[in-house]
Order: sequence, then C-alpha cells, then structure tokens
Amino acid sequence: MNIANKNILAKLIRKNQGNIRLLKAVKQLIKEIEESSWSTPHELVEKRPDADCVSSGGFYFFNINIHRTLILIEFEENSEATIVWAGSHDSYELIFKNNRNVIRKWLKDNNWIKKE
Repeated sequence: MNIANKNILAKLIRKNQGNIRLLKAVKQLIKEIEESSWSTPHELVEKRPDADCVSSGGFYFFNINIHRTLILIEFEENSEATIVWAGSHDSYELIFKNNRNVIRKWLKDNNWIKKE
C-alpha cells in the first residue's frame, strides 16, 4: 500500500527525536501499512487493534500509546493510505474534543470529505 503525506509523520518524528519508543512505533505503523493487503476494515482492526474508525469513508485514528500520540489516516480502495493528521493526545483533545461529530466537521472543513 502506498502512503501519501508522509511529511506529516516526518514532522512528528522530528519533534520527538528523543523518544525512541515512539519513533519505533511510528516506523512500525508505516511498515505495516506499506506491507498490508487489508481488504476490509475488519482485517485492519484485527491486525491493528489501536485503529478506530472515526468516519465513513475509511478514516481511522491510530492510538500510539507510547507518548499518547494519535495519527489520522484515510484508507482508499485503490491501495492508497493518506496521512491526514498526527499529534499528541492533548492536541487531539483540543482540536477534536474526543467527539466523532467534531472530527467529521473538521474533515469537512478541511475538504477531506464532501459537505452535505
């Protein structure tokens, strides 16, 4: 699977260079996505139980418990994954308020999904 917007993860890695466990976890996530052949959401969640579907259309938050980091990824049917957002849990709570409706509004406002 190809991954677009890896620069978002590169920025996360640069900001947390001293956190070796976090860096390993992020690199492992990248490796698993690139090597994956997930064809259903069930397969994705089975392999990565930290994945949480937050909006229809293939948007998942991955909860990297080390350093309480969250990564929002869109999975498309054409074997493409796009990094949408990455940040600390505090940033996640500030922006998304732990609320799927707020996440959906953010995705609409940032043109990731169509406005109804």
